[in-house]
Amino acid sequence: MVKQICPKDRIILALDVETLEEVEELVNELKDYVGYFKIGLPLITSYGYEAVRLIERLGGRCYYDGKFHDIPNTVQKACINLVKNGIKFFNIHLQGGSKMVAGSVKAVNATAKRLGVEAPVMLGVTLLSSFGQRTLTTELCVDKNIDDYVLQLAKLAYESGLNGVIANAEEAKQIRKEIKDDDFMIVCPATRPTWASVNDQVRVDTPREAILSGVDYLVIGRPITTAENRVVAAQLVLDEIATALEDMKVLDV
Repeated sequence: MVKQICPKDRIILALDVETLEEVEELVNELKDYVGYFKIGLPLITSYGYEAVRLIERLGGRCYYDGKFHDIPNTVQKACINLVKNGIKFFNIHLQGGSKMVAGSVKAVNATAKRLGVEAPVMLGVTLLSSFGQRTLTTELCVDKNIDDYVLQLAKLAYESGLNGVIANAEEAKQIRKEIKDDDFMIVCPATRPTWASVNDQVRVDTPREAILSGVDYLVIGRPITTAENRVVAAQLVLDEIATALEDMKVLDV
């Protein structure tokens, strides 16, 4: 089933920049072409909620990419602070385990209820897109196929009450087969159009591959933000998403 999410809202633009001036420039230029603006650790450690407020003030929506991973009590407190500060879309690391994840979901929902606000969307980070099979096996000593490992973490996320996970297109196919819940979100972390460089990513997908695999949202950064004409680059991605969505209807995916 094709979810009723327009192509624009499916794009999460990664703001991998150093200053608030750059954030302002990108949001003003691209807020009509992307659904969310992702701030990660560089912006969070420099500007924190100031960057979030700037994005919101300019008319954009923020995805807070903090990737929390610590003991359960610490992550729960951090998540509670996000709710108190109005963050509506963020993630935590699934490798923190079920106690950390389920406890954080419970803490977030309780805080949102107490404050009288809607609970934010919480996603689980499975495996960083810079990791390949060799890193998983030889460095992390995980004797498991990478797709199966991600699927196992996705099941943990679902059973713990998260709204969705971060996973690539190939992994998304397996997740959709195993988790029969259309509301469970999948965000593709490293989307690269065919005309763009993969940079430091290992597990990458084109927008078309991601959409046809059942991904809901696509994280795209440098292919748009470093393009000579950023609006044109964003429009090319939008066109590719729109075409893939039409093909899904025809194929009845």
